[in-house]
Amino acid sequence: MFHHRLFPACIIYSKKTCRTFCKTLFINAAHISKQSFNVLGIETSCDDTAVGIVNSDRKILSEAIHHQHEIHEPSGGIVPNLAMVNHQTYLPSVICEALNNAALDMAKDIDVVAVTRGPGLPGCLGIGLSAAKTLAAVLGKPLIGVHHMASHALTARLTQSPEILPFPFLTLLISGGHTLILVAHGIGHYTQLGTTIDDSIGDAFDKTARLLKLSWLKGRGGGAGAALEQCALKGDPEKYMVPIPMRKDARRKREMNYSFSGLKTSIKDLVEKYKLNLDDENVKNDLAATFQHAATIHLIDKLELAFEWCRNKGISLTALVASGGVASNKSIRSTLKRLANEQHNIPLICPPPHLCTDNGIMIAWAGVERFRAGLIDEYTIDHIPKWSIANKCKYFYKY
Repeated sequence: MFHHRLFPACIIYSKKTCRTFCKTLFINAAHISKQSFNVLGIETSCDDTAVGIVNSDRKILSEAIHHQHEIHEPSGGIVPNLAMVNHQTYLPSVICEALNNAALDMAKDIDVVAVTRGPGLPGCLGIGLSAAKTLAAVLGKPLIGVHHMASHALTARLTQSPEILPFPFLTLLISGGHTLILVAHGIGHYTQLGTTIDDSIGDAFDKTARLLKLSWLKGRGGGAGAALEQCALKGDPEKYMVPIPMRKDARRKREMNYSFSGLKTSIKDLVEKYKLNLDDENVKNDLAATFQHAATIHLIDKLELAFEWCRNKGISLTALVASGGVASNKSIRSTLKRLANEQHNIPLICPPPHLCTDNGIMIAWAGVERFRAGLIDEYTIDHIPKWSIANKCKYFYKY
């Protein structure tokens, strides 16, 4: 493990000073990275203030998280300003809680600091990144800026050993902010096959839940989308008919991109056309089931194209990985499992539901993976609110 005396505290007065210090630090890191080490991960990209500590031996040492559901529910969605203020308020105590839970000392026991650098809400990202840069610089620790969606993709290699889940694998990342189909070739090497051209699937779930006047589920893994899933369990998905997105137009049908805004609008049109009573629980349940069923079919349509693309490119996939908050949806998981197992003869690998939603553990583990690959950032890095996962970031050293 790192010893805190190997990396003396420094004050960074200039970019040149920073580069000189970082080069010295990376030389030491290259030797130490072959040993066991602990990474503290900070996640503040949206509304959850989360910190996790993970060991390079794939052991989760601790985590702490502060949710903000109650302050955002009255607005029906995330209010960036409120989220930023809450990160400012609670991040110090969440870091302390994570350290205390594992009985670890920040200076002596934490070897690397990882943090979400993007994509996400600018103000929220800045809070986490500033904290991480300060901790790393003052204590002389390596700093690793993590792509939020890459961390979701890599979490499966924490919950399943890298030997069980080698590269390359197909990844479906579905959350409140993103909908992506990727081929993960290696650490920092992703091919993006498709994304959403409008709403993310998680955003469509949330907006449809708001249309149906559903109360948010409380606690971890809660929110509007989770409330819709609960309603859908009690509904009939064939009670109403809605068009599956992108099936009518021949060109768009062959695209690997998604579109969920029309599906959300179709539910709204049903309510208005038939003057459906949203105070009737059965009506709400059936509409929720109809939406979820159509959204799932849309996911499968584009994944089939992705499997076809990989076959044509001669890419032998080891698994289908599904992650992100929406991947905790049990109905979607069940359908994805049938697709992977029965039609493509590969396993579906999903992190446990509590690691599908945003958390500090996934950031810490991505830090482990990137540190092993020699990808360490300077203390001068900034947040990147809009950051394509296919882009290679220039702000790192590779030792």
